[in-house]
Amino acid sequence: MKVVKFGGSSLSDSHQVRKVADIIKSDAERRIAVVSAPGKRFSEDTKVTDMLIALHANKTAGFDTGEAIDQIIDRFSSIIDDLGIDQDLLAQYRATLNNYLDDIKEEDRLLDALKSCGEDFNAQLLSAHLNKIGVEAEYMSPKDAGILVTDEPSNAQLIESSYERLNRLKDAPHVIVIPGFFGYSENNQIVTFPRGGSDITGAIVARGVEADLYENFTDVSFIYSAHPGLIDEPHAIKEITYREMRELSYAGFGVFHDEALAPVYKKKIPIMIRNTNDPEVEGTKIVSEREFIPEMPVIGISCDEGFTSITMNKYLMNREIGFTRRLLQILEDHCLSYEHIPSGIDNLSIILRSRQFEGNTKLEEVMADINDKLEPESMYVEDDLVLLVIVGEGMKEHIGIATKTTTALSDNGVNISMINQGASEISMMFAIALEDEEKALRAIYRNYFKEVKV
Repeated sequence: MKVVKFGGSSLSDSHQVRKVADIIKSDAERRIAVVSAPGKRFSEDTKVTDMLIALHANKTAGFDTGEAIDQIIDRFSSIIDDLGIDQDLLAQYRATLNNYLDDIKEEDRLLDALKSCGEDFNAQLLSAHLNKIGVEAEYMSPKDAGILVTDEPSNAQLIESSYERLNRLKDAPHVIVIPGFFGYSENNQIVTFPRGGSDITGAIVARGVEADLYENFTDVSFIYSAHPGLIDEPHAIKEITYREMRELSYAGFGVFHDEALAPVYKKKIPIMIRNTNDPEVEGTKIVSEREFIPEMPVIGISCDEGFTSITMNKYLMNREIGFTRRLLQILEDHCLSYEHIPSGIDNLSIILRSRQFEGNTKLEEVMADINDKLEPESMYVEDDLVLLVIVGEGMKEHIGIATKTTTALSDNGVNISMINQGASEISMMFAIALEDEEKALRAIYRNYFKEVKV
């Protein structure tokens, strides 16, 4: 049994919907489909989710919402007309949007309800088209499927008992189409998952029905060892472990959302990344264990931008009991999360995502708090940092990884602000300046992949 998830680019127009339907029809084991909202049809296009967010902005600002609703309905109308599906769906869509706008008074609740419509409408549309071409299918809302979530708007977390309810779906005699991205709270509120929410829904459903395989269809055939936009013809990864994928997703790989690995990881359900536009290609398989390839200790290289480091120095810091605990308390008091804490005997750096300082939390206030409560002898900040991460299960068995990497960076004039390696030894992080990002990525890629033939 397979659960298949289709991303926004896979369902952007009627041509793509036909491809998706053919993929489902071609394999009787594809029993449950999870769908995203229609994505961009071309580079200057607008995603349906963004159109729904704009509708919410008009409503909360007190502007007329009629034109925004018309644009959303027109987008779905162009798909429905071309597929020859019953036009009654459009009237239902318009009624749903107007009902949410009229009935939901809390702004954050309204935003979640409106954002969910892209996936919800698309699931109904795909189900109707499948039935039209002779594939018996049923649209099923997350509520009816049994996806019960916590009640924090835009940050839904699955309630564990959902898996038991989802399990009954595996015996359905027909294809089930479920909208991704959202669930229902115990008090019947629509609550959306964080970014990458449809991936999360797909993984939850795959675990719930104990699928043999979770297929994630997108617009690429493989996960690559480095960003194809920065590296010409990068190495295509045929097989990668959950742990490697988690590390690369964290460091900027956008193919698969890192939080979506958790549900399937626990049950060791393999994931196949596949291309809707080239469905015959098997793609990249994400598994719990893979065979180690000696000549390829590093499987992927990634960069993520937008980090700030705060470094503090204090003589005999290592003997000061509770220093790190008090630092973490300061971060918690300012509602900050950290990414890395490399340290020496008399110094410590904390790396945070810079965007956390864009709201009410000010970097100057955090530093003043650190200065007051920890009394470091000196402290300095580095902005516009990039975290370059190399990942591979084979790294722990391979001698000289750090030397090979730092030499590549040094030979290309890249200064390293910080190095950190996790206890698992399957990843190593280098903090570098933003202007060195592309140069560093290319240098390290040449070092590890120029001779790879597998």
